[in-house]
Amino acid sequence: MHELSVCLSLLQQLEKIASERNAVAVEKIYLQVGPLSGVEPALLMNAYPLAAAGTIAADAELIIETCDVVVSCTECGAESPAKANRLLCAACGDFRTKIVSGDEMILQRMEMNLAH
Repeated sequence: MHELSVCLSLLQQLEKIASERNAVAVEKIYLQVGPLSGVEPALLMNAYPLAAAGTIAADAELIIETCDVVVSCTECGAESPAKANRLLCAACGDFRTKIVSGDEMILQRMEMNLAH
């Protein structure tokens, strides 16, 4: 399951950030996942508790927000929304586009309980 390895990498990043800030626990994790990222949000949610067991983020709430696919047309220069399986320019219909967003998985923010 690919999502388990994604969760393990995410947890390494969370633990590093938490350690740098002297946190005792991670309470909430906000991720942004695009439809072209190769990560399935539902499978990520299922894998998270298994990966997080015994870590500083074991009891953290994982909140996943999805984002839309946006492309930039190399012909007319327009930036427009697109479907994951149809990366065409909405302005001129050309197929020569570059992905602006929708292929990312971003740790947007995390909420921690800091040691005093």
